[in-house]
Amino acid sequence: MAEPQTSQSESVSASRPNWRPGDERPDIASMIRVDQAGEYGATRIYAGQLAVLGEEHPTAHIIAHMAHQEQRHLAHFDQLMTDRGIRPTLLQPLWNVAGHALGAVTALISPRAAMACTAAVETEIDKHYSEQLRALGKEDPDLSSTITEFQAEELAHRETAVAAGAEDTLGYPLLSAVIRAGCRVAIQLSKRI
Repeated sequence: MAEPQTSQSESVSASRPNWRPGDERPDIASMIRVDQAGEYGATRIYAGQLAVLGEEHPTAHIIAHMAHQEQRHLAHFDQLMTDRGIRPTLLQPLWNVAGHALGAVTALISPRAAMACTAAVETEIDKHYSEQLRALGKEDPDLSSTITEFQAEELAHRETAVAAGAEDTLGYPLLSAVIRAGCRVAIQLSKRI
C-alpha cells in the first residue's frame, strides 16, 4: 500500500511554529521556574501544618495525602528544570521559611484555618495555571498536559479543604484574601528572581 503523499506546502506548514515574528511568545522557562517554586512552597506549607498538628490529628491524613501529591508535582518540575537547563528561583530559601511558617501559623490557629490556607492557595494556583495554559496555547503540549493534570489535583485539594470546613474558619474572607495576595506576590517574584 502506497504512503499518502505530502505536498511541500503541507510539509512546510506542519514544521512551521505556532507563532510568527513579532508575536508575543510564552516565557516557558519562567513558567517552569514559578511552578517549581509554587510546588516547593506547597510542600513547605504542609510540612508546617503537619509539624503543628502531628500525625494523630484527624486532619493530618488529609494534609499528608495532599502533601504527597505536591511532592510528586515538585519532583516533576525539578526534573523539567534539570532537563531544560532552567535555574530555580533565587528566592527558594525565603519560600522554605515562609511556606513552613504559613503552614504552622494556620495550623496553630485551628485545623479549619489550615484548610482555609489550602483553599486560598489552591484558588490562586488554579487561576495561575489557567493563565499559563492560555499563554502556552499549542506551544508546548507536554508542559500543557502536565499543568492540566496538576491543576485538576490542585482543584481537588481546594474542594477537600472546603469540605473539611475551610470556609467556616473565623475571619475566612480576610485570611483567604491575605494568603491569596501573598501567593500573587510570590508568583510574580519567582518568575523574575
